[in-house]
Amino acid sequence: MIEVTFILNGRLVKIQTEPNITLLDLLREELRITSVKRGCETGECGACTVLLDDKPVNSCLILAPMIDGRRILTVEGLTKDRELHPLQESFIEEFALQCGYCTPGMLLTSKALLDLNPSPTIEEIKEALSGNLCRCGAYQQIINAILRASEKLRRRLNYKP
Repeated sequence: MIEVTFILNGRLVKIQTEPNITLLDLLREELRITSVKRGCETGECGACTVLLDDKPVNSCLILAPMIDGRRILTVEGLTKDRELHPLQESFIEEFALQCGYCTPGMLLTSKALLDLNPSPTIEEIKEALSGNLCRCGAYQQIINAILRASEKLRRRLNYKP
């Protein structure tokens, strides 16, 4: 067993765990964060995407010792003071969720994109989402939601490209 200390959705977590457990299993099985989905377990589908120090990663490929001292954001951490993040609002408004399996990974990947580039093109959105698969094929609605969220965030920040 090893002790791992990290920040999860803004809160300090100290946990004893096996050194060979993946971040996916640590989050789902030990911390009961079920928004992180088990998909392919080979880093191909994006269902298990979380933000590790603000960068999207496949949690199925990250081992517990690799997160010591780092910051992790899951979709639960997007909501602030019971208010949805503009991405979450836009996904609802654009009907960008069907079965919902890909939604947490899509949201987090999109957040990382918009944090780096508040005014992405459609091609930049497609490139950013290339590691996230949607079983239902709602890609156009997802792209529309990201464009809408981009507008909302730019208005909030009074951003001018």
